[in-house]
Amino acid sequence: MADPQSNAPLRADAGAPTSGVIHVRTRLTADFTVISNALAQRRGSAVTVGVAAYIHSLPDGAPVSITALCEHFTEGEILMSRALRELEEAGYLERRRERLPSGQIRTRTYFYDVPGGGTDTDPDGPPEPPKPRRPRTQVTAPAEETATTPAPAPAEEGTPIPLAEADADPRAVAVLTALRRVDPRLILSAQEAARLAPAVARWLAAGLLPTHITDHLTARLPDHFLTRPAGILAYRLKETPLPVPVRSTELSVRPAVAPMRNCDGCDRGFRSAEPGRCGPCRARDQLRAAG
Repeated sequence: MADPQSNAPLRADAGAPTSGVIHVRTRLTADFTVISNALAQRRGSAVTVGVAAYIHSLPDGAPVSITALCEHFTEGEILMSRALRELEEAGYLERRRERLPSGQIRTRTYFYDVPGGGTDTDPDGPPEPPKPRRPRTQVTAPAEETATTPAPAPAEEGTPIPLAEADADPRAVAVLTALRRVDPRLILSAQEAARLAPAVARWLAAGLLPTHITDHLTARLPDHFLTRPAGILAYRLKETPLPVPVRSTELSVRPAVAPMRNCDGCDRGFRSAEPGRCGPCRARDQLRAAG
């Protein structure tokens, strides 16, 4: 007689979980990226984690602007801008604007494996940007610096060093930060709002209301932005200024009221600039003449 066979399933390995994910590991020797669990398991937006993992996988020197990210991902500029801002606030990403010896301004982006940490080859982190040389005299230095510094383009790369947030007019900053309520694409960082605040402050000082400025900055925007929202707003604030509203100082004059007169036909009172007959009497006269 043959040995009895059992239909019961084989018992699982003692160390295998009974639920949840079971990893099937493959040892990679090329084309892989090491990411900390703190970043990979970061709570919040999955887009932010995905953007961080993508930037980690890129070689040094690869572009990571919003335009470059939108060319790779299917998400739009709003989500890409929000992801970069969250990574910057968490300390993974840092943007530095540095002045070259030629006087030009460039933006360099640093991405950290650990927020606020350095690298194995550079424990102290990325080098500090070079400091501009002090001018020998206070008279010729500003002219030389202005002559060697090109006009900044209304984009993220090559913009001048932003003003400190504390120096910006809070009313102007409030107008700029409220633009996203009208158009969700108009998301500005604190540095961008501080850089645009002086132009808005001048319009407010000229007597324009915040609603006038908001209507002008948000009217007839393109369907797709080819640059940062700050660049579009900077162009509108610089190239197409609103006319200063004219404040009328003349007192309003009430129209003159016609005096009361007695009708020549029925002797009833009516108002008229000239003496004569009232409206009903004139109507009756016209009916008699027609009949």
